[in-house]
Amino acid sequence: MTNSTIKALAFDVFGTVVDYRGTIIREGEQLNRAKGLPVDWGQFADAWRARYRPSMDLVMRGELPWTTLDTLHRLSLNDLLSEFQLGDCLSQEEQDHLNHVWHRLLHRLWAALPVLARCTARDQAERRRPLQARVPS
Repeated sequence: MTNSTIKALAFDVFGTVVDYRGTIIREGEQLNRAKGLPVDWGQFADAWRARYRPSMDLVMRGELPWTTLDTLHRLSLNDLLSEFQLGDCLSQEEQDHLNHVWHRLLHRLWAALPVLARCTARDQAERRRPLQARVPS
C-alpha cells in the first residue's frame, strides 16, 4: 500500500488517545478525598467500562429503544453506585457530574503522535517526488 492509495486513516482512540480509566480514577479519588470514601476507582472504572458493550447490546437487540450513550452510562452508573455502596454517599448533582466524566476524558495525544508523524513524513516525501515518479507504469 502506498500513500497514494490511502484515502483515510481511522483510529479507535478510546483507551489509546483518550484515557478513560485514568480520568475516572482521578475524579473518583477527588471524591474519596472530599467525602472520606474508600473506593477503589480503578476497579470502578473497569466495571463501568465492562458494562458498555452489554448496554449497547440491549439497544441493538431492541430490548431498549434508541438511547443516548449518556443515558446508557447512567444506567450502568446507577448499578455501580449500588454495587460499590455509593448510592447514599453522593448527591444527585455529584452523580450527574460523575456520569458526565465521559465528556471530560483526558487525552494521551502523545501516544498517537509517532504514528501520525510517520504518516505525515511519508506523505510529504511522496509529494516532493516528481509527478512522473508517482504515476504507476
